[in-house]
Amino acid sequence: MKWALIGASDIAATRMIPAMRELGHEVVGVMSSNAARAQEYATKNGLKLHTDNLETAVSWDVDAVYISTTNDLHKEQAIAAAKAGKHILCEKPIAIKLSDALEMVNAAKEAKVVFATNHHLRCSATHRKIRELVTSGKLGTIFSARVNHAVSLPERLRGWRLDSAEKGAGVVLDIAVHDVDTIRAALAADISEVTALTSTQGLGTNGVEDSAMCIFRMDNGVLVSSHESFMVPYGTTSVEINGSLGSIRATGVMTQDPVGEVVLKTSAGEEIVDVGDRGNLYIWGLQKFVGAVNGTEEPAATAEDGIASLAGALAVLESAKSKRTVNIEEILKGASL
Repeated sequence: MKWALIGASDIAATRMIPAMRELGHEVVGVMSSNAARAQEYATKNGLKLHTDNLETAVSWDVDAVYISTTNDLHKEQAIAAAKAGKHILCEKPIAIKLSDALEMVNAAKEAKVVFATNHHLRCSATHRKIRELVTSGKLGTIFSARVNHAVSLPERLRGWRLDSAEKGAGVVLDIAVHDVDTIRAALAADISEVTALTSTQGLGTNGVEDSAMCIFRMDNGVLVSSHESFMVPYGTTSVEINGSLGSIRATGVMTQDPVGEVVLKTSAGEEIVDVGDRGNLYIWGLQKFVGAVNGTEEPAATAEDGIASLAGALAVLESAKSKRTVNIEEILKGASL
């Protein structure tokens, strides 16, 4: 498969380009709104083409685009790619507004191209094993879950994510959106209600939150709590799921790397679960994307998953702002979905 990069991003350079090349894909070129950055990025990453023009980028001889620009730009770029007949793998959140996300997805459907969301966590071996344990019934009836995704934002990423609300900054659209996707996938359920608090504890500026705590009620009755932060340098991320027959405790799993441990506790005691092949999660996700392009399977995270995770994150922001519990239908209705 041939790719164009829409966005001269850190994640494209450090994760996606290596994964694409390992699969034998060709990364043809990069588009950045800054022409000098596009040229420098292309040189550094061995790309033949570079441009600061969106129409030029989507006109290249490629099969698909990978979008990893700031969140406010995704809509225009995805629609342009769809109209040019390119398949789309878009970083989360897929947009800032649900109405924009819906326009993007509809454009892809009209063009008959694949639109997938790059929710990388669900691609990891640990998260796939968690889902397998839940669906197998080993935990019995699920009652509750907890996600701890409090980390320290790396210095190299401390730019617009901390000060530019118009670009979709803040820990909610950066991290809580992942946690929403994680719990949806793990529990095979959708969010129905959200109660949340956010805070600015030292990194965020211009009113941008850098910490959040949330309570979710899922549509199957499961209660979930989560903690998201850019301010925790020494914590351990985790996912816990509790049921009538057993509990899962997975530590160190909210990460881009194939690491972490999954422990299952039942009446028989505790066991460390073999999660199988701990391969590169980005490669696994790209393989699913190729399968979707070939019509043989679904992407790891669909466009609809991207819409759902964005809706959950927006409900978190609305709950924190209005200081009340927010029904997800209120968010969806407000976007005319």
